[in-house]
Amino acid sequence: MSTQHTRRLALPSAILRHTALLATGALILIPFVWMVSLSIKPPGEIFRASFSFWPEQFYGLENYTRALTEAPLPQYMLNGVIVCTMIVVLQVAVCAPAAYALAKLDFPGRNLLFAMVLIALLLPHEVLALPLFILGYQIGILNTYAALILPYIVSPFGIFLFRQFFKTIPDDVIHAARLDGLSEFAIVWKIMVPMALPAIIAFGIFSVVSHWNSLFWPLIAVRDQNLMPPPLGIMAFKNEEAGNDYGPLMAAATIVVAPLIAAFLSAQRWFVEGLTGGAVK
Repeated sequence: MSTQHTRRLALPSAILRHTALLATGALILIPFVWMVSLSIKPPGEIFRASFSFWPEQFYGLENYTRALTEAPLPQYMLNGVIVCTMIVVLQVAVCAPAAYALAKLDFPGRNLLFAMVLIALLLPHEVLALPLFILGYQIGILNTYAALILPYIVSPFGIFLFRQFFKTIPDDVIHAARLDGLSEFAIVWKIMVPMALPAIIAFGIFSVVSHWNSLFWPLIAVRDQNLMPPPLGIMAFKNEEAGNDYGPLMAAATIVVAPLIAAFLSAQRWFVEGLTGGAVK
């Protein structure tokens, strides 16, 4: 009797949870659906009072052709790939040893350093924009790829995520590696990093999405159109070519967003595993 009663209570609860999830998912997807819809519509249908996803006159070929030909959109996307790839590689190279030291090594000031990492998590990157701009000017890296990459090499979130994952790895693994004669750096790259691959993939997705969509810092750091990442390139495309013609603008935005969606869907399993792995211990 109690089992049946529990099932009766569980069913409405499950329905409520799924309804809330579906409603939240719909709210998140509506802007993307609208963006794709506008990217295939002619100008006359964009500002109609009634909304329909599929246009009466399909204008997708014209809009996407303009997005790809009237602005160097492939160059913007290549810039995004170069910048995001270099940032992720350098972040892993810096954050993995730092996280290993905080998780597995015992040294004076370890707790203080970890507290500083947690404080850094609370600071928005925009707060550091002015000192970073002055530093970039003094060392002469403004308007280069280095200006877009170097400010993000040290990631407090990456250090925190890797530390939490490293703490789930048994200390016996570390002791066995030391008995085999491995140095601490060798332990990081030959043992810890391969075992933390899900966390690295999850962090990589966060990092790529964040820096692929970044507009504030690139707007300050670069002026050369050949160096602009996708969001800044789309803004330049609006100002110089598209104007208020929203069809090509939405087509360009769809092209820019598509690689992120594909990357997330392909790495979804590792993404979830990497986020939940550090919560086991």
